Amino acid sequence: MKKINFMVEESVDYIIIHFELEEPILPKILQNINPPKVYSTKGIILSGRGPIWLYSYLTHYYHPIKFIATYDPRLGGAVIVESHNPDYKPGEIIKVDNYEL
Repeated sequence: MKKINFMVEESVDYIIIHFELEEPILPKILQNINPPKVYSTKGIILSGRGPIWLYSYLTHYYHPIKFIATYDPRLGGAVIVESHNPDYKPGEIIKVDNYEL
């Protein structure tokens, strides 16, 4: 039974991976989830309402990507939390235009 729905939206500079939970989840779900595969030189923005351990898992899963950021609607953008590129530094905010998931 699928409990996490993933949606992928690609822009010029990054890929947004948005997730929605169908119901509350338990940590053991990490043994069976399949986040979308992304083969890109772009960065990833994670978006969705979920537990911090799910965000930690997804950050580790996408670790080789150029950068990883988490979307914060209060900031109107995404905060970089990990980077393999000196042009993207942790703590910087990437403005995200016209994003409404």
